[in-house]
Amino acid sequence: MLCQKLLETIKNPPIFARSNIETIGSRFSLFYQIDFINFYLYKFFLKSMETILKYFKPDEKQIDLLTRGLGCHRILSSLLIARGVIDIEDARFFLNPNFNNLIDPFMIKDMDKGVQRIFTAIKNREKILVFGDFDADGVTSTALLSEFLEHCNANISWYIPHRIKEGHSLQSDHIQMAVNQDIDLLITVDCGVTSHDAVKKAKLEDIDIIITDHHEPYGGLPESLAVINPKREDCDSGLEQLAGVGVVFFLVMALRKFLRDKDFWEEIPEPNLTNYLDLFVIGTIGDMVPLIHENRILCVAGIKKIRQGSRLGLQSIAKSCRLDFKKIDSDDISFKIVPRINAAGRISHARICVSQLINTDIVGAEKTASLLDQLNVKRQKIEQEIVKEIENKILDNPELLQKKILFLWDDKWNPSVLGIAASKLSKKYSCPVILLSSAHENAVGSGRSVNSINIFQALQKNQSLLIKFGGHAMACGLTIIKENLAKLYENLNQYLEETFSEHDFQKTRFIDAVLDIEDINYSLAREIDQLRPFGIANPEPLFLCKNIKVKSSYLIAGRHRKMVLENADSSNSNQVEAFHFNINDPDNMPDFYPQIAFKLKIDKFKKNSAQIIIEQL
Repeated sequence: MLCQKLLETIKNPPIFARSNIETIGSRFSLFYQIDFINFYLYKFFLKSMETILKYFKPDEKQIDLLTRGLGCHRILSSLLIARGVIDIEDARFFLNPNFNNLIDPFMIKDMDKGVQRIFTAIKNREKILVFGDFDADGVTSTALLSEFLEHCNANISWYIPHRIKEGHSLQSDHIQMAVNQDIDLLITVDCGVTSHDAVKKAKLEDIDIIITDHHEPYGGLPESLAVINPKREDCDSGLEQLAGVGVVFFLVMALRKFLRDKDFWEEIPEPNLTNYLDLFVIGTIGDMVPLIHENRILCVAGIKKIRQGSRLGLQSIAKSCRLDFKKIDSDDISFKIVPRINAAGRISHARICVSQLINTDIVGAEKTASLLDQLNVKRQKIEQEIVKEIENKILDNPELLQKKILFLWDDKWNPSVLGIAASKLSKKYSCPVILLSSAHENAVGSGRSVNSINIFQALQKNQSLLIKFGGHAMACGLTIIKENLAKLYENLNQYLEETFSEHDFQKTRFIDAVLDIEDINYSLAREIDQLRPFGIANPEPLFLCKNIKVKSSYLIAGRHRKMVLENADSSNSNQVEAFHFNINDPDNMPDFYPQIAFKLKIDKFKKNSAQIIIEQL
């Protein structure tokens, strides 16, 4: 219907276009008309997805109360209120979190069972295998638990499956591998909550399984010795926002206390758990879980730990990224460190990264960091090619955007990078995206969602069509027989149409405050920086300025614009340094902006300076 309406509006295309069509031979005129119509359909759909700006309007009395109580800028008070922080003491704790209010790890269901069994395995020198996932969360989880157990002189080994050859989570074949290695206790990290068949086989082979995971359980819980997962329906810990590495950290907290009560640390120095928080923050930020409550407390401490440079593997990765590890922040972790760790699992093997994170040899660490850098470049190229190919598909068939989900598959696609491609496309088109590689008998792929649309629940409604699937509200992985692909596409689209309204698909950005350019300075940037680390549930503030003049500018690498901005209405205006990355049209750069949306940051390269990053809306 929408296509038909648009076709009616462009029956008479612009003169330049119509004359071009008329001058072409009749054999080609239909092709050019279709191409022209598709182009306008594509542009029409993009326009219909324009971002809606919503403005936060806090209560002025609440702002006054926080501003006086904290002695801070009114903008910081407003930002705290936007995050639900209204009480002065809560605000102080949010800005300066400490470990005093951490939830007792034994509140997590089955924690006591798991800790008791691990203690027995340590004491009796049983063979323990830590089994992890191949992303940043799984890699850091594996490194953290292995490092702690090695400190306890446990008989420990670890294993990360190959992403393509073995797939996600614990499989029956892995149990046979454990049998061959005489493993007594297998502990999963960041996986295992849906590994029912593998757990059953382990029981037959007399191998105890402890599952630590944070993914959504479905089909009941595996019959393992312990399932330590805060997302269990019968778990009241309040820690369901933890990433896999968070669950492991709480396991280590509980295990250290249990061992203390058993006088275990009389002969071995009791470890300082803050030494593991650098791993915690990388896995937590990498898995895009909410950065509030326990996650915020431990991430703040984790970033401080990274800046100490005590972990050679991380220091080497930071050096390869040309980062000053003493100034690393959540952005650097999200966009520089995590992609390099993930690249190993996507292009080569994630075990490279576990070795890197526990490496104590500086030469080896630097060599591996260089390799990770190369793998990340290769990953970027593959991903860009897939995204470009999909963009061309959409340009040729804009009707794809009429569906509630962008669902595509191809024999040539590398399944390892489809999650990243899906993430980029879901953000651009503001709809769930599932991409699959159909090179073999079964199609394997990844999905990403937007807003409040739960893609995991959508797959649950169609699990009869799937071989296996997993994930959470915003991300999923799935395996399906190729013959079921079209049916799954149809069912998912129907489910989304019936369950969600147009509002749920609307691309929306929240403006935290409208600033005058005179308000932008280092002092304000420093106060806002106290809200870091930014992420899910604690997004980086977005501001708006109006009537902005470009005093000077130049291009960097042909697509990044560096500018000096000032107020167009004042001759004596404050001047602000600004960056606009990946601009759409380098040949048509305005010297005046009616309004700009931007993020305010501390300039890492100039002392006591602020800069703004203009957002592409």
